[in-house]
Amino acid sequence: MGLGERFRAARDERGLTLSEVGEQLRIRSVYLAAIEEENWKAIGAPVYIRGFLRTYARFLGLDPEEAVAEFNTASGTSPASSPLPVATPTSAGQRSLAPLLWIAGVVAIVLIGFVIYVYVSPPRGAIATAQQSASPAPTATIAGATAHPSPSPQPLLTHTLAVHITSASWLRVTIDGSVSMEGIFPRGTSKIFHGKTAVVRAGNAAGVAVTVDGKPVAKLGGDGDVVEKSFTL
Repeated sequence: MGLGERFRAARDERGLTLSEVGEQLRIRSVYLAAIEEENWKAIGAPVYIRGFLRTYARFLGLDPEEAVAEFNTASGTSPASSPLPVATPTSAGQRSLAPLLWIAGVVAIVLIGFVIYVYVSPPRGAIATAQQSASPAPTATIAGATAHPSPSPQPLLTHTLAVHITSASWLRVTIDGSVSMEGIFPRGTSKIFHGKTAVVRAGNAAGVAVTVDGKPVAKLGGDGDVVEKSFTL
């Protein structure tokens, strides 16, 4: 029995449809159907296929690493293989992507610079406090008593969550219940979010680094793992 047939048989034993499984795993049913049909081209790069295989296998009670190993053997790929096709100067279609890649690189550099500025520069509250302490507060004398003005309220600091893609990955970031970022992003992509709560879902957990209020978060997961984590900012 082939790999895809084993997945289909395990799902049928549980009396579940592809739509029901997709809703529980939050994976589109077309990708689950592609696994059962072994239509790997419908999913895309091997790194995404391995991630979906592991998640689907765990759900069905199958051995995830055995499934990935069988896929690697059948497709002639390995975990070290490049997850995305490399552009060559002889491909006209890929040459057309060069301006977009250049723009993406510039945007990534600007975002990284902004991250450094946010975490290195002192917060506005600290600057205001330093300015107030540098000059004495005015006093008013009334009938021998000295009255001091009420201290002005300090501005609240906005908490932040930053993501940085170290290896190509599908990623969705939800801030305060609204999806702020979703799609497949190349290595080097970075973005900062502001809010109260955040949910990060990665298709290649090992390739996504998360920082909350300037503090790095522990590694989300392994290579090709589909992981979702929530954060309070």
